[in-house]
Amino acid sequence: MTTTFPRTAPSALGIDARGVTAFLDALEHTPDVEPHSIVLLRHGQVAAQGWWDPYRPDRVHLLYSLSKSFTAAAVGIAVREDLIDLDATVLSYFPELDADVTDARSRRIRVRHVLAMASGHREETLDRARAADPDDLVRGFLLTPPDEEPGSVFAYNQPCTYTLGAIVRRVSGQSLVEYLRPRLLDPLGIGDLAWRRDETGAELGFSGCYATTDAVARLGQLYLQRGVWDGERILDEDWVAAATSTQVANPDEGNPDWSQGYGFQFWMARHGFRGDGAYGQFCVVLPEQDVVLALTGQSLDMQAVLDAAWQHLLPAIDAADVDVAADAVLEARLASLGLPPVRGGSLPDLAALGPLRASGDLGGLDTVAFDRDGDTWRLVATLDGQELTVPLGEGTWATEGPLAASAAVDEDGSVVVHLRFVETPHAARLRVDPVARTLGAAWVTQPLHDGPLTLRRPSD
Repeated sequence: MTTTFPRTAPSALGIDARGVTAFLDALEHTPDVEPHSIVLLRHGQVAAQGWWDPYRPDRVHLLYSLSKSFTAAAVGIAVREDLIDLDATVLSYFPELDADVTDARSRRIRVRHVLAMASGHREETLDRARAADPDDLVRGFLLTPPDEEPGSVFAYNQPCTYTLGAIVRRVSGQSLVEYLRPRLLDPLGIGDLAWRRDETGAELGFSGCYATTDAVARLGQLYLQRGVWDGERILDEDWVAAATSTQVANPDEGNPDWSQGYGFQFWMARHGFRGDGAYGQFCVVLPEQDVVLALTGQSLDMQAVLDAAWQHLLPAIDAADVDVAADAVLEARLASLGLPPVRGGSLPDLAALGPLRASGDLGGLDTVAFDRDGDTWRLVATLDGQELTVPLGEGTWATEGPLAASAAVDEDGSVVVHLRFVETPHAARLRVDPVARTLGAAWVTQPLHDGPLTLRRPSD
């Protein structure tokens, strides 16, 4: 049983490093895929790990829906502590709503149904639930009648997971993070983890968890070890078995790795099972191979990421002709990972431009200005009422706080700035016309849920 992850050469773990290198190549050269980090474990040991500059191993990354798997772990622990009964109705945990919830199907929704995204609704209910009760999402969810009998149909449904988090808070009297800290996070050696909260002070549950790639790998390893860590049982074995096997069929999902069935806040896949989140946050567990793959990124084509894993990485495990010499090549590659900075000419005198007002789809961006800081130019922006500042790397990435930036002059004379919010998947592109004194701004990927507020780790 594992508490730390010793670093071991891939060949010593039966992995051909050439396949890992080919996987990295695919991640870097597939359209609509942008990797930020990788941790590959086998037999509880690190076969490969790396972070693409400007991302770092000690920095949290917004997990989006991969947060659901952490919420489910809290439910599993509460089940083990006899605080939650999977066959109890959701309504039984909120008796104050009993008189309000009159629909018979809503009253029959059980905890195991919301764990499996099988509340009986045929589609996402988030907007309808918020409309039904803008102040209490659980009440709004229960006031949104299911279309079918609970347990009979799959629909990816954010209020299901929000309700799970609310039940944990109700039975424990603590926040999700407070509940998980001594029971999961500390035992697994997970340090920094934060969770975005809604207006009521409740963690979103279905999203909003910020954690390191190492933390994601540790959660996957716990499930791979059937709920035991360092000799201590954290999750019951029957919970792990249920969570990681099909509880409801979902054959109508479009992509092949999203139509293999759904467990308890885990997707079944063509190989193994996984938790995942928007833009390429992955916790892939391959029990047959004794492997965990943790990834973060800014990827629009998430199926392409899994396709690359099955094409390159999977055949490298227990390959017939493991190339020991390829270990050193892979190690050098992992040590030099980086996303391309902006290339072009040297920056002109930007201070003379003064504050510029943004146009484009970067919601919440008000003004941008540039200041000289020694030999470096510094960008100063007002985003959603908050001032953000970061040095501009020329031909490189410069990082400060939750931001990294790179800038250069394009062939047409405009100043191009790439701005990365390195605690999240997201990046923005700015283009300044020094002659017209105009500023265009656009997201590479649109922040979800809270808009610009999503762009940094929430304070504790």
